[in-house]
Amino acid sequence: MTKEYVTLIGAANIDIQGFSSNPIINRDSNPGKIEFCPGGVSRNIAENLSRLGIKTELISAVGDDPNGTLILDSCRTCGIGTGHSLIVPDAVSSVYLAIMDNSRDMALALSDMTISDNVSIEFLKSRTQILEDASAIVFDTCLAAEVMDYILSKYNNKPIFVDPVSIGKAKAVKPLMGKVHTLKMNKLEAEFLSDSKIEGVSGLEKISAWFLDQGVKRIFITLGKEGVFYRDSQNSGNYKPDKTEIKNTTGAGDAFMAGLVYGTLNSYNLEKIVRFASGVSLAALAGEETVNPKMNFEYIQQITGDLF
Repeated sequence: MTKEYVTLIGAANIDIQGFSSNPIINRDSNPGKIEFCPGGVSRNIAENLSRLGIKTELISAVGDDPNGTLILDSCRTCGIGTGHSLIVPDAVSSVYLAIMDNSRDMALALSDMTISDNVSIEFLKSRTQILEDASAIVFDTCLAAEVMDYILSKYNNKPIFVDPVSIGKAKAVKPLMGKVHTLKMNKLEAEFLSDSKIEGVSGLEKISAWFLDQGVKRIFITLGKEGVFYRDSQNSGNYKPDKTEIKNTTGAGDAFMAGLVYGTLNSYNLEKIVRFASGVSLAALAGEETVNPKMNFEYIQQITGDLF
């Protein structure tokens, strides 16, 4: 097990998730269950890594409100370092609101991440040491474009992992993606970033080669039920894990990214990284909360049947 640490930069918020009991009727009140828990892409990745035994340091911005206190307390409880995050006076912490349909998949979501604007270049310059000494850096696209460019340019001597999160947010990272070490996308995000349509396996091969030509070192394109396509300069393939019970899809992508970081730090080969990351994602799908509290290395081995 590596003793290195990862610095994560980006969103930490409160997740409000509504689970509909029946097929959703638009523009009407739907019966269901509502849950409230800490979330945010970078925070979620950090928690998954921490539960897997990787030391993490989170650089984020929260308000000095009850939600901000809850977010930071939850981080400390699961071992995430928060000493380099920013508490913004008289500000409202970020909130993510998701409506899940009766099959537990997301029907609609809204996010208020405006407080992340406080994570500026000048602020990151005051956190230089925790970034320079990190074995890897992960950031999400709630950050301003110039901030992402600063991170990718200044710390290009280490692996930087990026998830565009959505097509809307991918716009800012589009001109910067050639500086990214590991780019994890879904199919729609990959098509948007490449201005190409993916059709079949040959389309995945073609588009992944294009990303490599732009400068990306490793590409992972998640395909939902069809698994994940992966590629670097030497290897490519499609991995489709066994089916699992789905209780909540919200944190699956963040869990997959945590698995990619874990596998890279532990020098797994590309196929092994994908198998492990898929196992972490399956663990997330099997839990009610955004991050499954059962998450740990042994649980991933149990799910995948692999001895990593």
